[in-house]
Amino acid sequence: MNENLTIGKLFDLNETVAGDYLGGFVYPWEALSGIGELILSIGKNLSEDKYEKRGDDIWIAKSAHVFESAYIKGPCIIGENTEVRHCAFIRGNALVGSDCVVGNSTELKNVILFNHVQVPHYNYVGDSILGAYAHMGAGSITSNVKSDKKNIVIKDGTTRIETGLRKIGAFLGDHVEIGCGSVLNPGSLIGRGTIVYPLSSVRGAVPEKSIYKGRGEIAELN
Repeated sequence: MNENLTIGKLFDLNETVAGDYLGGFVYPWEALSGIGELILSIGKNLSEDKYEKRGDDIWIAKSAHVFESAYIKGPCIIGENTEVRHCAFIRGNALVGSDCVVGNSTELKNVILFNHVQVPHYNYVGDSILGAYAHMGAGSITSNVKSDKKNIVIKDGTTRIETGLRKIGAFLGDHVEIGCGSVLNPGSLIGRGTIVYPLSSVRGAVPEKSIYKGRGEIAELN
């Protein structure tokens, strides 16, 4: 087991209603296939005082602000005090935590967003998990399919883990900051508290508490 790639190393599981579910796995990509069923299970037990059901398998907190122009397909949960802005495109299997921002023209598909996540401007986030307080700058995206369409291998230095999955986006630890215009290539994993420079192309695992300036150029964060 590579400790740096584990769910426990990346996330504070108290910052999501999916905590118990995620705690049943070692690596985050193992949890991707069950997100839809998880949302259905959680949604049926949400407080009717705090949440209302809108359409098929869509639960939205009464304190959330969802723009009329946003498109939301179930299963989906939108947490308390979260803002879903103009023309957001939520394609289903999206568990969005409390105090989040899903921005204008941002697209989500098969994701878990912990509490306080911001994907506020022209972001694509698919087959991914974003930890608490993670922020993706304008135009930054997760790429979730390789050009050759082969299964994705998670890489950390000399470690290579075969996932058996063709679609994996990125996993951002708590308090990760992704610079504007960056591309997180399939299977990217960013450790807690790390900053990725704008216009970066990231592959594989990036250590926690570091600054990613470019491939092969990673500095410790003071």
